Amino acid sequence: MRKFSRQFFPLLLSVLLAACVAPSAKKTSSVPLATKADSPLIEAPKTEEPSLPEPPSQAPKADQSSQENAKKTVRVLLTDSQTSTEIKHSGRVYIYTQDLSKKYKISTAGTLAVKALENGRVQVGTLQTNQPIILEPAKDTLFTWDKNLYAGKFFIIPATHTFYIVEHVDLENYLYGVLPYEMSYSWPLEALKAQAVAARTYTLKTIENVKNKSFDLYSDVRSQMYKGGGKQYDSVKQAVDATRSQVLTYDGNLFYTYYHGNCGGGTDDVRSWNPTASTIKPLSGASCSTDSHSKSYSWKMNISTAKVMEYAKTVGLKGNLKGLFIAKKTGTGRATNLTIRSSSGIKQVPCGKFRLATGIRSCKITKISVLGQTVHFEGKGYGHGIGMCQDGANGMAKNKKDYKQILKHYYPGSKITEIN
Repeated sequence: MRKFSRQFFPLLLSVLLAACVAPSAKKTSSVPLATKADSPLIEAPKTEEPSLPEPPSQAPKADQSSQENAKKTVRVLLTDSQTSTEIKHSGRVYIYTQDLSKKYKISTAGTLAVKALENGRVQVGTLQTNQPIILEPAKDTLFTWDKNLYAGKFFIIPATHTFYIVEHVDLENYLYGVLPYEMSYSWPLEALKAQAVAARTYTLKTIENVKNKSFDLYSDVRSQMYKGGGKQYDSVKQAVDATRSQVLTYDGNLFYTYYHGNCGGGTDDVRSWNPTASTIKPLSGASCSTDSHSKSYSWKMNISTAKVMEYAKTVGLKGNLKGLFIAKKTGTGRATNLTIRSSSGIKQVPCGKFRLATGIRSCKITKISVLGQTVHFEGKGYGHGIGMCQDGANGMAKNKKDYKQILKHYYPGSKITEIN
């Protein structure tokens, strides 16, 4: 996981009002609106910033309690270190500063220009401040950013010469924006339902570990792929809605419901990927006989020796690549460690880190050949091989298994639980 610096600045009580942003005629204060291959890659994002409290909504028809909303809201980091961008809105949008000293309303569709200024300030339109600016869409208004549609609130958070965009979005709407980028929306409904429960569980488990932080999840494979819940596919919406409030638990607790593209004939214990992880029964591995239909089931690829040595340098090896071998593997044939031999020495490295650095499709490697300036790999599967095999779930659904059977198979010992 890449770590980046975030700096937030003290709140100021004065801002500059843009000529193109008209003050609302009436200030109101009510409760807030409720707003594929290998994912997730990490257990939870770790940040060090204080939380950014969500200010009261200005929308006059907000009817959910802040407590209820807080339970269902996911904070997604859409971008960091941004210097300028444009955010389109399809209709009315409320704009207010973190301390609520300035509140504005735009009544028609348009585009807001956002720009980082010096001294940790940010500009929306011509409104300038060194505190977060919240853009809250009215009912049925969507934001368009980076060609994707979003239904939640946008927090524009200033930093030194840059800004961040964090969306605060309802959990179920968040899942609308996760499923079609983690599993094809054209797949059988039961597979999509299994994905919905797994993604919901992973999300809530991640949130448990990042309380009082500025965001909960990344919008990429560091957490789960997410491209906004504004564009909804009927099959995805049906899967999310049909499993609403359902999560997986083990011994009464949520757990990290990892999933991946293809397991190559069987999943593995979580320790084969993360040696420091604690094994629990749902992540101890499962057989899989329904993933062989996929083109990801077996693969061949070439990686340059230069790329291999680029990673080797990070573990202290120099010179030319002399050999690459499987040092240790699991009972299913997945390599846990590789041995790299160069002209300067020999090192044993975790296969998971090697895979991420070089781009090989999985650690279920069946053949390695060093051929001059190229290393030839052959193997099975796609991803880390832990938890649910998505291609296997697809195969099980095609074989008339329902989502509960799919989840029970890939997360043995787990229980589907209704959350409040």
